[in-house]
Amino acid sequence: MNSASRLPRWAAIIPWLFVLLWSSGFIGSKLGVPYAEPFTFLTFRYIIVLVVLVPIALLTRAPWPQGKDQIGHLIFAGLLIHALYLSGCVYALRLGLPAGIVSLIVSLQPLLTAAFAGMMLGERVMPRQWGGLALGFIGTVLVVAHKTGSGLTFISTVPALLALIGITAGTLWQKRHCPAFDLRTSTVVQYAASLVVTVILALVTETGEVQWTGQFVFALLWVALVLSIGAISLLNHLIRSGTAVNVASLFYTVPAVTALMAWAIFGETLTGLSLVGMVIAVLGVWLARGK
Repeated sequence: MNSASRLPRWAAIIPWLFVLLWSSGFIGSKLGVPYAEPFTFLTFRYIIVLVVLVPIALLTRAPWPQGKDQIGHLIFAGLLIHALYLSGCVYALRLGLPAGIVSLIVSLQPLLTAAFAGMMLGERVMPRQWGGLALGFIGTVLVVAHKTGSGLTFISTVPALLALIGITAGTLWQKRHCPAFDLRTSTVVQYAASLVVTVILALVTETGEVQWTGQFVFALLWVALVLSIGAISLLNHLIRSGTAVNVASLFYTVPAVTALMAWAIFGETLTGLSLVGMVIAVLGVWLARGK
C-alpha cells in the first residue's frame, strides 16, 4: 500500500482520535484536581507543555509567527480556547455546578458555532447539518441527564457559560484569522499567554498548595502531554482543514466517550438512557459532518 492510499484512511481517523484524547482530559482533571486547586493545576499543566514544546520548537528550527497581527490573533484565540474555556470549566466545578450541567452547557457549542459560522466565516449550514446538530444536542442531554444533580445556581453557571463562549469564539476566531501557522511555535505562543492568566488567577484566588501524590503526577502529565499537546494539535489541524461546524459537531461525542471512560475507570453509573443518547449523539455528528 502506498502513502497516497494511506493518507485518506489516517485523515478519517484523526477526528475520532481527537475525541478520544479530548474526552480523556476530563478523566485526568478529575484524578488531579483533588490534590491541587484548579488554577494551580492549570498553571503546572501549562508549564509542562512549555518545557516540552519550547526545546522542540528551537531544535527543529520551527518558524515563529511573524508580525503583530498574526501573533495577536494567535494569542487571542489561545486565551479563548485555553485560558477562558478551561478556567471556566474548572471554576464552575469548584463552585459546585455538577459535571453533567457543565457538559450540557458546553455542548451548546456546535449550535452556537453554526449560528455564527455564516456571519464570521461565510460557511453555509445545510438543513441536514442543522438536523444533525439538533440530534447531537438531544443525545448529549440523554447522556448526562442522570448526572445533573443539585448545585445549579446563577453564580455557578456563569463560569460554564464563559467557557462555552471561549471555546466557540476561539474556534471561530482561529479559523478566520489564523489560516496557516506552525503547530509547534503557535502552540508555545498560545500557552505562554494562557499561563500568564492562570498564574494571576492562582495567586489571587488560591493558596498554591499541592499534594504531590503519584496519582496527581500521573494526571498532570496526562493532561499536559496527551491533552494539551496531543489533542490540541489535532484540534488545530481540524480547524485548519475542515469547516467550523464539522469541527464543533465532534464535541457532541465528548460527553458520551467521557461517560464510557468514567464507567470503566471509576465505576460510575451508565444508564440505558445514556446508551441511547450516545447512539443519537453519534448519529447527529454523522449528519452534521455530512459524511
